[in-house]
Amino acid sequence: MIRWLLWLLAGLLLGGVVHLATILLLPRTATRDAYARIEPLAPVNSFTLLPAPQSDKAPLPFMDPAFATAVCRYNLSDGWLKLTAPVSQAYTSVTFYTRAGVAYYSINDRSAGHRIVELDLMTPEQHAELPTDENITAADRLIVESPTLSGLIVVRALIPEPGLQSMANAAVSAAQCKVQS
Repeated sequence: MIRWLLWLLAGLLLGGVVHLATILLLPRTATRDAYARIEPLAPVNSFTLLPAPQSDKAPLPFMDPAFATAVCRYNLSDGWLKLTAPVSQAYTSVTFYTRAGVAYYSINDRSAGHRIVELDLMTPEQHAELPTDENITAADRLIVESPTLSGLIVVRALIPEPGLQSMANAAVSAAQCKVQS
C-alpha cells in the first residue's frame, strides 16, 4: 500500500514540475505574441491606430472595446525617442512593453498632470550619455529607461459612450514617438 502511495506522490510531483515548466516556457516559445501581431500593422517609431476588437479576432490579446488604442513599435538603436501623447477628455494611459511583452512602465493622464504626456524613452546607456545640465532638473524632464532596444508603446483612451469614439480615436492618433539623436 505504501509503495502505491509513493508512486502516486512521485507522479503528482513529476506532473507538477512538468506543468510549471510548461507554463514558464510557453510565453518564450510562442510565435504569435503581441509584437509579432503588430509587426505587419505598424511601422517602426510611429503610432498606428488599431481597429476596434471583434469577437472573433483582435490585433492584440485582451483588447477592451471600451478603449481606443494606438501602438508604436519602437527601436532605440538609432537614438532615443521623444513621446508626446495628448490626453482625451475621459481617461488616457500610456504603457511600455518589452519585445517579450513585459510591461515595465505605465503612466496615465492623472499622473501626468498636464493635457499632454511628454517623456523621453532611452536605454540606460543613452541616458548615461546625456549631458548634465544644471538648468534642467528631473522634474522638468521625465525619462523612462527601456530594458531592451525594441518593444511596444500602447496608448489607450477611454470611450465613455459610443458617440465619443471619434474623440478618443483622434486623441490616440495624435500621439507621436520620434527618434532624437
